[in-house]
Amino acid sequence: MVNQAQFEQVRSGKGFIAALDQSGGSTPKALALYGINEDAYTNDDEMFALMHEMRSRIVNAPSFTGEKIVGAILFEMTMDREIGGKPAAQALWEDHHVVPFLKVDKGLMDAKNGVQLMKPIDGLDALLARAVKAGMFGTKMRSVIGAANAEGIEAIVAQQFEVGAQILDAGLVPILEPEITISIPDKAEAEQLLLAALIKHLDALPADSHVMLKLTLPEVANTYAPIVAHPRVLRVVALSGGYSRDEAIARLAKNKGVIASFSRALTEGLSAQQSDADFNATIAATIDAVYQASIA
Repeated sequence: MVNQAQFEQVRSGKGFIAALDQSGGSTPKALALYGINEDAYTNDDEMFALMHEMRSRIVNAPSFTGEKIVGAILFEMTMDREIGGKPAAQALWEDHHVVPFLKVDKGLMDAKNGVQLMKPIDGLDALLARAVKAGMFGTKMRSVIGAANAEGIEAIVAQQFEVGAQILDAGLVPILEPEITISIPDKAEAEQLLLAALIKHLDALPADSHVMLKLTLPEVANTYAPIVAHPRVLRVVALSGGYSRDEAIARLAKNKGVIASFSRALTEGLSAQQSDADFNATIAATIDAVYQASIA
C-alpha cells in the first residue's frame, strides 16, 4: 500500500530527486571524482563501505531535507545499511522528509536496434517484497536509447512498462527510465519516437495506476509536456545524462513541470578531503541551484 503522505510529497512537493544509486560499475568513477582513488580499497566490500560513507555524508548535510529534495534513489546495498543509526529508508523519511526509491535494474543487455534493453531482473519479486518491508515508496530502472530506431524504442518502452506493472502490483511506484544518450546525432528524432511510444503505453495503463518517468533533457524545450500532463504520470524527472551541472540546470529550467534527478551533477565539486563546513556549503549551493531550476 502506497504511503499517502509520501505520495503527496512526490506529486506536489517542490524540489528534486537526488540520485544516490551508483552501482558496482559506476562506483569507482564516483569515488575517484570524490577524491578517493582505487588504491584506497582492496575489495568490493571496502569500496561500497566508502561509497556509503559518501552517501551518508550527503544525506546528513543540513541542506538535505524535504524542503528542497522530494526524494532520493538508493542502491540496494544502501537500503540494507543504516544512516544516522536508522535503516536508510526510514532515516530518509523520518529524519529528512525525503521519499526513498530503490534502483532495481541489473544493468544493460548488448545493443540491438539502436537500444540497450535491461538485463533480466532475477529475483525481482523477492527484492520488491524487501523494498516494501524496508519502507521504500518506489523503484527506478534504466535502459538506454542510442539511435532514433522506432522498433528499438518501442521495445525499450514495452519492457519498461511490463516490469513497471510488476512493480505496481507489489505496491510500489516505478520510475521508468528510458535514457537517450546525449551525444547521438539523431537525438531530437529519438525524443519524438520516445514521446509517441510513452503516450501509447501510458494511455493503456489502468485508471488507478501511477508511474513516474525519468527522461533525458530534450533538444526542444517542453517536448515532454504531454507526459507531464498525463493523468497516469505522478511526476516527470530529468537525468543530467553527462551534461555539466551548469548546462543540465540551464536545460532543466526551460522544461516546465519537470524536476531534476541528478547523480553526477549533484555530487560535482564534493571531495572527501573537504572539511565538513566546506562540504556542507558546496552541497547546499548545488541543492539550491538544482531546486531553483526544478521549480522554474
